[in-house]
Amino acid sequence: MSSFLSNAVIYLGAAVLCVPIAKRLGLGSVLGYLIAGMIIGPFALGFIGSEGKDIMHFAEFGVVIMLFLVGLELEPELLWRLRKQIIGLGLAQVTLTAVLLAALSLFVGFYNWQAGLAAGLALSMSSTAIALQSLKEKGQMQTDAGQSSFAVLLFQDIAVIPILALMPLLAIGPAHTPVGAEGIDALSGWQRTLLVLSAVVVVIVVGRYVVVPLLRLVARTRLRELFTASSLLVVVGVAALMEQVGLSPALGTFLAGVVLANSEYRHELESDLDPFKGLLLGLFFMAVGASINFDLIMARPGMLISVTLGVMATKVLLLSIIGRTARLAPDQNMIFSVGLGQVGEFAFVLLAFITQLRILDALWIDTLMAVTAMSMTLTPILMLITDRYIGWKYSEQAAEQREPDAIHGKNRVIIAGFGHFGSTLGRLLRANGVKATVLDNDSDQVDVLRKMGFQVFYGDATRADLLEAAGAREAEVLVCAITPEAAPELVQTVHKHFPDLKLLVRSRNRMDAYELMDQGVLNVYRETLDTAVRMGVDVLKELGHRHYSAYRAGQNFIKYDQAALKELASKRRDTGDYITSVREKIEEQEALLQKDLGHDPAHSDHAWNSEEMREVLGKR
Repeated sequence: MSSFLSNAVIYLGAAVLCVPIAKRLGLGSVLGYLIAGMIIGPFALGFIGSEGKDIMHFAEFGVVIMLFLVGLELEPELLWRLRKQIIGLGLAQVTLTAVLLAALSLFVGFYNWQAGLAAGLALSMSSTAIALQSLKEKGQMQTDAGQSSFAVLLFQDIAVIPILALMPLLAIGPAHTPVGAEGIDALSGWQRTLLVLSAVVVVIVVGRYVVVPLLRLVARTRLRELFTASSLLVVVGVAALMEQVGLSPALGTFLAGVVLANSEYRHELESDLDPFKGLLLGLFFMAVGASINFDLIMARPGMLISVTLGVMATKVLLLSIIGRTARLAPDQNMIFSVGLGQVGEFAFVLLAFITQLRILDALWIDTLMAVTAMSMTLTPILMLITDRYIGWKYSEQAAEQREPDAIHGKNRVIIAGFGHFGSTLGRLLRANGVKATVLDNDSDQVDVLRKMGFQVFYGDATRADLLEAAGAREAEVLVCAITPEAAPELVQTVHKHFPDLKLLVRSRNRMDAYELMDQGVLNVYRETLDTAVRMGVDVLKELGHRHYSAYRAGQNFIKYDQAALKELASKRRDTGDYITSVREKIEEQEALLQKDLGHDPAHSDHAWNSEEMREVLGKR
């Protein structure tokens, strides 16, 4: 077996074994990949890589793809919305961390301030891969902590460009230029800075005036696989170009992604490269785990552990101060500061550049590389502790600050959740003389709704005692309008404690509906169905179909689709059978709709079109 195939088998085998176990233990996929890398790495079992070089090669390409996709997400609208957080939080984090770590480095043996500042800038970076992956897995991207973390990481990714341009200026003196150096190594500091800036300009110009026309040409062929190949060509080509001029391939592809973020092919590029993203990120995490030099750690354990914990403690402390200044809630601030407390993947890039410039000696470079890898390994564990214990403490304190409201008055209808969906439904009922008892567990939302004149009670509708107090035993209908993720728990509570209460449950889409139907819920209302059908009805009207005909077609479509939903729910776990059944149901549904169209009285009776009648009467 070739070395490539054997390495692939080892990588995939380690991931398949370690990641499910880590997930099962509640450790998360990131820590699973890191542990897998440690086990197969050159400093443990030695299954792969020679002194970590081979395995870090995989890591580089993983970062390349990841940062290209991060760059693609940087739309001007998003940047503008987060501008205060990006500039304020990001600039404060990078500047304060770099300066403080540079000052501390002078006390641990660094020989000049240039070396200290270079190390401080490298260590100020946090891991975009670990932080974003962890936040997404836990559903925290839309929280204050998630948005603040994204803003800081985004600033760091952008800040790498001026930092790389600044680094050559820190390489003072002829001693930093090796004897007999050729090409880039022979350039002076200001020449390297100029080269970095020139490379950035080249990537921007090529991306805008060469890559976009090329993608437009490829798109006309209508061959999906060719567009996928073109997407990979863009990434690999830019990476190769940056490597040729001695710069970070990951930085180049990040810039290329930013340039293409506004192109019409942004979504196609994302969809083509997204399948590679998860696996390559896994390889990156494994590479980080494998790069930990256990020989070095065993030789100098006290110093390495002290430096690692010292760097992480410094970053967490500064981040918590910044988060407090930004008025993050205590629990959100803790997630924010601990999540960004590690040293990130860009530190590998910056440390490699520092090595080329000979700002630091080889021993300190190896030490900082080990510190970077160790901090990235410790972060998922610290985040797990934060979520399970410290985060729990704050959530308990928050819950104690506001007890559920005392509910008075009992009605025939209970509405659980009064966001956009629930409030619309509640207004319709109230307009028709139907009173409802409304529950919502968002305290801020409850306060705002009360100011608007709604009688809303604060409390968690999934609790049986709260439903009891709301009159669930006497009520006739409970409308579940809470988030689809929490709906199954409410359904289970109602079935267990209030089996006679009729349930009407909101779902986001067909898949959510299937899960609810598995629990025995018969009345499921899909948000996407009614909105899509209503839009389709309007399209038919615009195309000249009579108003009643269009409305009737929409109602029939919903009726047939609901009937098909019940039959397809039991078949969805068998992919082949499900696809075949879906195809049959679509054909059957279209045939029924065509038949209904042939029997539509509006087809021959103009009186059905009320708007046309009003126009005629108006002219008279």
